[in-house]
Amino acid sequence: MKVTKAVVLAAGLGTRVLPATKAIPKEMFPIVDKPAIQYVVEELAAAGITDIALIISRGKTAIADHFDRSPDLEAALSAKGQDETLNSVVSISRLANIVCIRQPFPKGTADAVLKAETFVGNEPFAVVYADDIYIGSQSATGELCSAFEERGLGAVAIDEFTADTIHKYSSLAVSPLGQRRYSVTDMVEKPSPSEVLSLFGVAGRCVLPSKAMAMLKDVKPGRNGEAYVTDTMRELARSDGMTGVVCKARRYDMGSPLGVMKATVETALAHEVIGEEFRKWLNTII
Repeated sequence: MKVTKAVVLAAGLGTRVLPATKAIPKEMFPIVDKPAIQYVVEELAAAGITDIALIISRGKTAIADHFDRSPDLEAALSAKGQDETLNSVVSISRLANIVCIRQPFPKGTADAVLKAETFVGNEPFAVVYADDIYIGSQSATGELCSAFEERGLGAVAIDEFTADTIHKYSSLAVSPLGQRRYSVTDMVEKPSPSEVLSLFGVAGRCVLPSKAMAMLKDVKPGRNGEAYVTDTMRELARSDGMTGVVCKARRYDMGSPLGVMKATVETALAHEVIGEEFRKWLNTII
């Protein structure tokens, strides 16, 4: 079954990049000339996703505004004859059918996805963590959708981490399938050294079968009172198996200052307008 719906998790507080996120959602941090969340939505649109639910929290209305029309701005750009800029602004609202859903309380990612239950209906769906930005010529979510449609199993973006960092992620039990794909049969969230299954971990994207929405309702909150999507992913991996995909696009962690800078600098270097001049300037200070 073709995947056409996605749930984007963008309700986090962004505490790792305070004080910048005190008044500005981290999803709105600019990567050169576009906010981070736009890269996410463009990735989804390139994957054939037509309907997107953005899960947001209090103080993040700027995200909703960005994907809405702006009549005053559009009229001003039109009056000045800035047609190219006008088209770029209008096109943002046409990337997909986008709805914003509030998560009133921080009860975890499982609770956030369940806010979109009516939106998803009885269909497979992508779950996208807005902290992780993939930039490249091939849509990361598109690769997961292809894996899901080909094998009929849930699919998850994976990456190989170091022994020093795997404890921050979900360690996976994997076996190679070829062409950057792996069979995933188990996972451990934030493992202790003795619990590490491999250095492969979940990397911000998954595509889940329709039955996963009902499974999320059974997820029990952990010690911090929050319930996580990875609990349902683990259940799917153990029962049916999942497909892990090492995506071609480069991943950036927009929830950390270093990730923000890496995304900004590498995107600026490749930018068709400022890339060459930025590279010259960068060479003068390195």
